[in-house]
Amino acid sequence: MSIASSIRDAWVPIHKEGYRFIALFAAVTLALAFVWQPLFWIGLILTIWCAAFFRDPERIVPVSDDLLVSPADGVVSSVGLFVPPAELDMGTEPLMRISVFMNVFNVHVNRSPTRGPVVVSSHKPGKFLSADLDKASEENERHSLVIDGPHGAVGVVQIAGLVARRILNWSGEGDVLMQGERFGLIRFGSRCDVFLPAGAEPRVAIGQTMVAGESVLAAHNDASAGSPTPRRM
Repeated sequence: MSIASSIRDAWVPIHKEGYRFIALFAAVTLALAFVWQPLFWIGLILTIWCAAFFRDPERIVPVSDDLLVSPADGVVSSVGLFVPPAELDMGTEPLMRISVFMNVFNVHVNRSPTRGPVVVSSHKPGKFLSADLDKASEENERHSLVIDGPHGAVGVVQIAGLVARRILNWSGEGDVLMQGERFGLIRFGSRCDVFLPAGAEPRVAIGQTMVAGESVLAAHNDASAGSPTPRRM
């Protein structure tokens, strides 16, 4: 392997949404250097953190209609039955929900748990409570998707957090997502909820670390019938 290809493989891409923030942090850091040199080093650390926040690495997606992959990097903060938000139009009965909490050091690019067309894409303004609170699902600003997956509707909710003030979602109704495909991003620290279709069983526990697009979140009973096909994306 050449040195050039080694550097290319080691380089983690930065999502385009982060360029202007990194430039702003860098500009402020240079300005601080003229004020007081120790402030330069603080600014440099924050600029490096900002660049790391917007990193967008490729993932190896275990493609299978019987699996649901995690939409986010982070830690599983909740597994249980909850009534889905009204805008999902998934009924008023409690459904199995898995929540993944992202801290400010996680990758914040979100990926689709399954393949299928987007049948609901809805943004709802709200508060900015800590995203690890249960009431954040109802009170915080959020963007909700419903994907018509091979085994039924899958609800995915991006929830803003205490620090996060902006939810980006570039998947509209009628768009068709592949499993593991990027569909959005949240700035800076937040949560993703996934409402499972009937027959899907959680394969995670609270406190478990997840990798977006790679970690299996849930599976259908017949998931053992075949092996998933890995795909880099």
